[in-house]
Amino acid sequence: MPSAYPQRREVAVGSVVLGADNPVAIQSMTTTDTSDVEATLAEIRLLEEAGCELIRVSVPDEKSAHALPAIKKQMRVPLIADIHFQPKLALAAIAAGVDKVRLNPGNIVTRDRLEPVARELAKHKMPVRIGVNAGSIAADLKPLYRDDPVAAIVKSAHRYIEMLESLGVHQIVVALKSSDVPVTVEAYRKFAWESDYPLHMGITEAGPGIIGASRSAAGLGLLLAEGLGDTLRVSLASGVEDEVVVAKEILSSLGIREFPRLIACPTCARQEFDVIATAGRLQRTLLSLKVPLTVAIMGCVVNGPGEAAEADVGLIASGGSFTIYRDGAIAQRANSLAEAEAAFRRQIALAAEAYANKSKMAVRDG
Repeated sequence: MPSAYPQRREVAVGSVVLGADNPVAIQSMTTTDTSDVEATLAEIRLLEEAGCELIRVSVPDEKSAHALPAIKKQMRVPLIADIHFQPKLALAAIAAGVDKVRLNPGNIVTRDRLEPVARELAKHKMPVRIGVNAGSIAADLKPLYRDDPVAAIVKSAHRYIEMLESLGVHQIVVALKSSDVPVTVEAYRKFAWESDYPLHMGITEAGPGIIGASRSAAGLGLLLAEGLGDTLRVSLASGVEDEVVVAKEILSSLGIREFPRLIACPTCARQEFDVIATAGRLQRTLLSLKVPLTVAIMGCVVNGPGEAAEADVGLIASGGSFTIYRDGAIAQRANSLAEAEAAFRRQIALAAEAYANKSKMAVRDG
């Protein structure tokens, strides 16, 4: 999306390049005990299947650090190590070959504690995220934070950047997070005029489910619409897959990236089947799609035929029967919801295959 702000420099995190004109990358974080390799990998696989492009794990102790090589070996996307308090854990993560390290300027504060980590980052040409968080601002910045939280958050980032740069580290990504949406928005805006490092976007501790999704959409939507943001995490106190779903919706709703899109009517007394439950069941099918289809599930004939005909694949109910549309034409009919769902999934698969084949031909002919 066009931006009035200075363009961000590029920083490669494994196979994913952030900044410049590269796509805004979606990331999330595991909730498991990282030392439990199998449980952590199970959650990572869920995130990968949902379309997560960068995955962060917490490294609170040496057992977790020792698990990193086994975890990374079985991942399809880059691995980020989340480090707090202990520089030795950052050194262990770097040695384990992770793709990026996240450091918190609020709890690894002084140059003497940062220096050995910075030396290894520079030696391995490994990127680092400066993760400024309002909840753990450095003690000497707390008086400023009380008076001007935006200034304190931005100052924390600049101070850490200066230390890292002086120690030879220039592959830097910056996050300036708060649970307060206006503070977060203004911090990113201020910093974006003052530095060209790529921005990791997020509203920290946004909250559970729909509350967290709403706060994240409000804050991130404002910034993304201004052309800011190189990677984002939607922090939710719910299932990790939900973070990816909401991130995709925010990006696709703004036209920044294309993902499968589910349209479902909000339901009323006219609905002829349980639209909400049906949409919930079919949402998982869409998560695994790699092409940006629009799918509509409509409960009656008021808006149903129009929405279904405009979607790539649509399902509507009328007079006790179901009609499935594909590419604006009737593709199948069904007499029961179970039969209709099965037909709907078949048509989605056919539409996805057709889209993929068309894209391959366009690339070949182009």
